Amino acid sequence: MIETLVSSPAAERFSAQQAVAAGTDYAELKRSPLGLFWNEFRPQDGGCRIWQWRDGQARCLTPDGFSVRSRVYEYGGGGFCLSDDGLVFVNEADQQLYSQGLGGGQPQPLTHGPCRYGDLRWGAGQVLAVEEDADVHRLVSIAAGTRTVLAEGADFYAAPTLSADGQRLAWIEWSRPHQPWTATRLLCAERRDAHTWEAPRCIAGSEAQPESLQQPRFDADGRLYCLSDRDGYWQPWGETPQGWAALPAERADHAGAPWQLGASTWLPLDDGGYLASWFEGGFSRLGVHHADGTLEDFSDVYTRFRCLEIDDRYLYAIAASAVSTPAVIAIDRHSHAVQVLAGGAMPLPSEQVSQPRSITYPSGDAQAHAFFYPAMNGVEAPPLVVFVHGGPTSACFPVLDPRIQYWTQRGFAVADLNYRGSSGYGRAYRQALHLRWGEVDVQDACAVVDFLAGQGLIDPTQAFIRGGSAGGYTTLCALAFQNVFRGGASLYGVSDPLALTRATHKFEGDYLDWLIGDPQQDVQRYQARTPLLHAAQIKVPVIFFQGELDAVVVPEQTRSMLAALKANGVRAEGHFYPTERHGFRTAANLAHALEEEWKFYREVLSRPLPL
Repeated sequence: MIETLVSSPAAERFSAQQAVAAGTDYAELKRSPLGLFWNEFRPQDGGCRIWQWRDGQARCLTPDGFSVRSRVYEYGGGGFCLSDDGLVFVNEADQQLYSQGLGGGQPQPLTHGPCRYGDLRWGAGQVLAVEEDADVHRLVSIAAGTRTVLAEGADFYAAPTLSADGQRLAWIEWSRPHQPWTATRLLCAERRDAHTWEAPRCIAGSEAQPESLQQPRFDADGRLYCLSDRDGYWQPWGETPQGWAALPAERADHAGAPWQLGASTWLPLDDGGYLASWFEGGFSRLGVHHADGTLEDFSDVYTRFRCLEIDDRYLYAIAASAVSTPAVIAIDRHSHAVQVLAGGAMPLPSEQVSQPRSITYPSGDAQAHAFFYPAMNGVEAPPLVVFVHGGPTSACFPVLDPRIQYWTQRGFAVADLNYRGSSGYGRAYRQALHLRWGEVDVQDACAVVDFLAGQGLIDPTQAFIRGGSAGGYTTLCALAFQNVFRGGASLYGVSDPLALTRATHKFEGDYLDWLIGDPQQDVQRYQARTPLLHAAQIKVPVIFFQGELDAVVVPEQTRSMLAALKANGVRAEGHFYPTERHGFRTAANLAHALEEEWKFYREVLSRPLPL
């Protein structure tokens, strides 16, 4: 029981608004002789803006009325690239390309029409991009007002990359029903003349040997490299005198699942080595693999690294730690001294931050992973909130999450799950979700409650579960098919997988087949794992949050589930946001959802918590 649980003064200070305000994030770090550039998202603004760092100063380049964000494949990524004298970006409102100089002035449109663009790269005086025209995707180049198709015919494309001399073009492609984390192909074409290319050849990836490939790179000599998971983990492979071969590397994932375009978690170096980040027990490491076989560690205090860049003096990254928000950092290659260029705030004193403990626990006949955050009021056996990430082939990370701190400051412990199917633990762990979505993830979510209770860390009778998107599906399945949780929250969660197969977009058009099965041949399996059809089995309160513009999980799904619970006399609340899509971005809405979820749980606990 939690009768003695009281709020701490810090709980009053760390409000939902403060938690949301601490959610500033960065993406797509890029470097050129013109400086260092990044894309910055601030919840208070609700938009994404490009910043430039040069000569010790940072300035915002994106003028009012513009937001830099791609929506290709719905999840976007690669929203800008650096040109010879400025940058090219995707404007969020119309999804068109704009060029922008660095000396001021309004951005100028490069494209007009219905297509969307993403994964922008610059090379040989042209923009390379993934172009999305309804359900047709291709690679194109755009230069001086001329658009040229580079590759088409596959269902999906990613990561168009030119060698430094412009003579070789590489890219990733894949075909339905595969996803980019199950089976892709690495293609390379040689230049024929100034405007055309020879027929491409497949370097890696085939039906006979399926592998997931991502982040192709050329070194200064034009040799091609790529991350491949053919040996069980996403590790660097490349062209060698002996053929296509693995580079020396830790036996670990050197990237997460490529839900978004434009990732950069490794870079080949001119001396034959490479810079990379990789996962160890869920924690990210950063290091340089030198050509002589030695490894130089640059991890410092940070627990996650992404968007890597490098020059002669510094390593650059977007990094985060367990006590500070994401930051753009520069690490001196010789002294290892770290300079924070942007971000890195500490919204709470370090002694008030609940820090993650990596746990591996038994679940059925397997093991699962999670990060445990203790409640910050010192009470034994506090209530628990289980966080279930979306994807589901995504991951959570041991970094400061203001939402988690919002709960721990209020006397809740948190278990942030990397259930089977999550990335960061190798291909076999990721593939464990194949045809078992709604089973093994639910099993892992329930098993963590038993494990933590057995350690005396939480009160198992006061456990809640929450998740967004695919995490919302796991949440609803756990509430419908298990008797473990006292209540839950679904944020734009899937309640009817069959309906999702009919309404979802092309990128995820076959994902449900992989997760559950063929919608026509495996109807009984779908029915057995559809929370909406088993709403009568949910006996505990549920709160729902949904964006009205969501194209991934359409609002009708949430309304149907909400109505079914209310019809059965179960306490249920629904909050719908007219301007939100799949994943909320407006600060006021984010804060409102967090506060309403907190109020809901307080009223559901066996003894209400003080305000």
